[in-house]
Amino acid sequence: MRWFSLLIAALTFSSLALSAPGDDDNLKPALERGLISQFTNQLNSAKDKAGDQATGLITQAMDLLGVPYRKGGNTEASGFDCSGFVRYLYENSVGQLLPRRAEEQARNTEVIDRSELKPGDLVFFNTMKRAFSHVGIYVGDGKFIHAPRTGKAVKVDDMRSAYWQKRFNGARRVPLENETNQP
Repeated sequence: MRWFSLLIAALTFSSLALSAPGDDDNLKPALERGLISQFTNQLNSAKDKAGDQATGLITQAMDLLGVPYRKGGNTEASGFDCSGFVRYLYENSVGQLLPRRAEEQARNTEVIDRSELKPGDLVFFNTMKRAFSHVGIYVGDGKFIHAPRTGKAVKVDDMRSAYWQKRFNGARRVPLENETNQP
């Protein structure tokens, strides 16, 4: 996948930059191997946990990094708000239409425990003094992708940061139509 390759390339570049000239050159290859190996294992683990549809959804989401936030926005061309971003991705990657507003998305999806999160699941936050006022898509390793707020753009954040931990409202799984129609 394109974003896996970009992340591995970025990690390789950053690990090379960790050793300043004059550092012990014997440490650099071990550091690079360790970081790249650890990162590759995390990516492969996340990919293994995600189904094909979730992998496609996450890949499309990563392709939208940097698209500006726009209140009421629901297209790549116009920008996204949080629920417009989620709705757009589910419709365009797996063909499933979700409700427009975050609280409606929460009501119309399956409640799951935070410990059950898999890539592609929805994560909800109370950012406006009301439940389920913000939504994003879990990408794995405690991170989620979302359209944060005015003046920002689609980005990945860590749910374990103090800000997001304090505001976490719940996790939901979108029952995919092809799964719900099976006996």
